[in-house]
Amino acid sequence: MPNDPQWGKKNNEGPPDLDEILRKLQQKIAGWLGFSPRPDTPRAPGGRRNAIMGGGILALVVLVLAIWLVSGFYIVDEGRRGVVLHLGMYRETTMPGLRWHIPYPIESADVVNISQVRTVEVGYRSNPHNKQPQEALMLTDDENIVDVQVAIQYTLSNPVDYLFNNKNPDDNVMQAAETSIREVVGKKSMDSVLNGQGRSEISVDVKKLMQEILDRYKSGIFITAVALQGAGAPEQVQGAFEDVVRAGQDRERFKNEGQAYANDVVPRARGVAARLLEEANGYRSSVVATAQGDAARFRAILAEYEKAPQVTRERMYLEAMEKVLSATSKVIVDQKGGQNLIYLPIDKLIQMASQPQSQAVTVEASRASVGPDVTTTTPVPDTTSTIPSRRDALRSRDREAGR
Repeated sequence: MPNDPQWGKKNNEGPPDLDEILRKLQQKIAGWLGFSPRPDTPRAPGGRRNAIMGGGILALVVLVLAIWLVSGFYIVDEGRRGVVLHLGMYRETTMPGLRWHIPYPIESADVVNISQVRTVEVGYRSNPHNKQPQEALMLTDDENIVDVQVAIQYTLSNPVDYLFNNKNPDDNVMQAAETSIREVVGKKSMDSVLNGQGRSEISVDVKKLMQEILDRYKSGIFITAVALQGAGAPEQVQGAFEDVVRAGQDRERFKNEGQAYANDVVPRARGVAARLLEEANGYRSSVVATAQGDAARFRAILAEYEKAPQVTRERMYLEAMEKVLSATSKVIVDQKGGQNLIYLPIDKLIQMASQPQSQAVTVEASRASVGPDVTTTTPVPDTTSTIPSRRDALRSRDREAGR
């Protein structure tokens, strides 16, 4: 029967003594903790229950202590740093790996990701078209308003400063970025903000100024990149601004075309000028050489003239008249001792001599066109009477000249 005290016995052996088991367990735990075991004492009535309760409490305490100690282990991944605080004060910074600290509430550890690239947007959210006018509108040095959107990326350079000197790191970066952008844009003209070179200069200046501000506050933040996402005129004046931009582009295009034309024309003009200069130098050398030759010839003629002036005078006269009369078709005869000069109209004589031949050719051509059997009569002027008359006129002139 279940209530029989002899139930469950085998070979007259009783059930396992729980007190003995707990006593042995207590002795082992005390040995682990460095306590000497107590000698066996006689158990009083009800001691078995007290021993069980005491052993359970001790085991629970040991278990809780073990769990508390194990809770002090933590792992620091690559690219992260562990910051250990002792009673709320900074104690050390741990490197990647398995680490241990005195568990809470004595010490605590914060693992900070220093390799993560964080982004802050100024003037827009998520998309440059989603503008934030209160952040994007800025005043330039020439008193124009521009709409600027900037993206800032940063990492952590000092995890201790990041944890203890920043209440909200993103807000700190946002405020430093807005301050720096407004200061840099306020020192530049609108054209320099909008063109490519000016935008790159703005990014460099903003990054430098932001880093100076954050370092001055010991924020433990390092600015890695400042990207100017967009810069333009406000939407209210966008149309007029685009006209101005197109006009500026046309101006640059015309300047480039003019420069190209100048690069083509100027070298050519310089070449022509050099050629004309060389021709002028050559002509000058030719004229000078000719003049020198004429002067030398004149000096030689002068020497001969001084020897025979009359002969030289007549020769010079004849050469001059030859040059003058070489282009005329008339022959002038100078009679010695006579008062009048007669001339022969050689051109008229040649023309008259050629007329009979041309008339004969015309008659033969007309006969050939009519036919061989047809006889045509063409009056031919009589030139025999005109030629003697001209000869008589010349003879009469000769006689008058002889008189």
